[in-house]
Order: sequence, then C-alpha cells, then structure tokens
Amino acid sequence: MATEGLGFLGLGIMGVAMAKNLLKLGVPVCVWNRSPEKCDALVAMGATAAKSPAEVILKSKITFGMLADPAVALTVAFGPGGVVESIMPGKAYVDMSTVDAETSMTISKAITEKGGRFLEAPVSGSKKPAEDGQLVILAAGDESLFNDAGAAFDVMGKKSFFLGEVGNGARMKLVVNMIMGSMMTAFAEGLSLAEKAGLSQNDLLDVLDLGAIANGMFKLKGPSCIKGSFAPAFPLKHQQKDMRLALALGDEVAQTMPVAAAANEVYKKARTLGFGDNDFSAVYKAIADSS
Repeated sequence: MATEGLGFLGLGIMGVAMAKNLLKLGVPVCVWNRSPEKCDALVAMGATAAKSPAEVILKSKITFGMLADPAVALTVAFGPGGVVESIMPGKAYVDMSTVDAETSMTISKAITEKGGRFLEAPVSGSKKPAEDGQLVILAAGDESLFNDAGAAFDVMGKKSFFLGEVGNGARMKLVVNMIMGSMMTAFAEGLSLAEKAGLSQNDLLDVLDLGAIANGMFKLKGPSCIKGSFAPAFPLKHQQKDMRLALALGDEVAQTMPVAAAANEVYKKARTLGFGDNDFSAVYKAIADSS
C-alpha cells in the first residue's frame, strides 16, 4: 500500500477499535466523528482529528467509514462537508457500514462520477473481533481499491472477501446478520424455556456445546444472558435495523422469511422495553420477562 495517509470516519464501538488498528500501519491517520471528543483517544495515539468528512478525504489517499445506519451513511456522504464534496481523482472511499445495497450504490455512483474510487466493505464481527483485528470483511465494488486497501484490511480483519459489484457486500452482510439475529432469538427462547421448566441453564449450555449446534455465539452470550449482563458489543438497535433491512431484501427478491420476521418483532419489543443500547443478546430479556 502507498505511504499516503489513511482516513477514518465514525468512532463508535466498532470504529474506534478499527481506527486504532490502522495506526499499526505506521502511516498518518486522520479521523472524524460527529461527537468530536471521541477523536481524543486516537489523537493521543498519534492520529490527527479533522472537522469534517470532506477534510479527512482531502488529507487521505483512502478513507474508511464505519457509520451507524443508512441515514447516517448518506448524510456523511452527501451532507455539508461530506465525503462527496472533496472526492476527486486519486481519492478513494471504503464504506464499512452495514447498509442496504441501494444506499451503497447511491454513494458509489456519486463518488465514481467525480473520478474517485469506491468500495463497500461491511464487516462480520463485533467489539472484541474489532479490537483484535479479527473481523471478516465483505467487500464489493472497485477491485483495484480492494487490492490497495489490503494492508489496512489485514490489520482490521482475519479474512477479506471480494464479492463483485457494489451491493453484493451489503447483501451478504444482511444475510449474515439476519441468520445471527434469528439464532440469538431462538437461543434466548431456549434459555428461558429451560429455566421455566425447572432445568439448569448452565447445564443447557454444556449440552449445546457438546452437540452439532455448538457455536461461538452461544458460548459467548449464554453466560452473560444468565447473569443479566448486556454490555454492548453489538447494540440491539443495530441488530434490529439489520433485521429490518434483511426483510426488505427478502421483499425485493420474493423470499419467504417467516423466522426472521418473527425475530424482528421480538427485537422491536426489546427496543420498546429500553434495551436498544444494550447488547443484542438483551433480546433474552424481552423473551424471559414476557408473560
């Protein structure tokens, strides 16, 4: 990768960890966040802070974005002082947010029309994989940019996939998160059912871990559900947003999705109960506390 600086937009739970890993490359890193104080920890580590996404673009060869949802991604791209304002030949934008394919294609069109390069690269993984540089990166769009961003992807993730045209990365991420969200809801139902049937929830975890459906999510989230600890690694409000976007994708392709639709309703209930900012495993509370 060239020695020009890198940019990073969005310093939430995921973004701050990913930006910290970019500093390991030993090139200048310029950061921006809507709440400027979130830049302070990165500045203390050697990054510089910018006042707008447009400023980050001007200072960086490749700029990465990790934003909350499609609305924020579009505002950061097209709003005053946004990405598109400063995009020009020689500049590139990699949007790692989880959005729908239409949002990615809209941003891509605006950037490429101004001579810039665009790659969507949503990630599979939450807070700990982001901190450890163990994300799975699902990229699509400009393949030359995928190659040029390889060193950055290597410090942020354990595996990067190039999936073809813009939109495919977004679609793959929504499918992955739809499966994860549906599994978490079924798991929460099982934990609650075991308790109400007089069984040990810890015994259930041990049994599951020894069988064909053993997986890392059950092993990680099970004990915290039992303890009632839901510190956000992946906020529930974002999981519900991804379920909604996945269901919209299902509508586009006429795919029946009864399990995901039912799971989405439970996440919506959990949000109304005030668990939106908790970890997505707090969907357990919406199930366990129901009559």
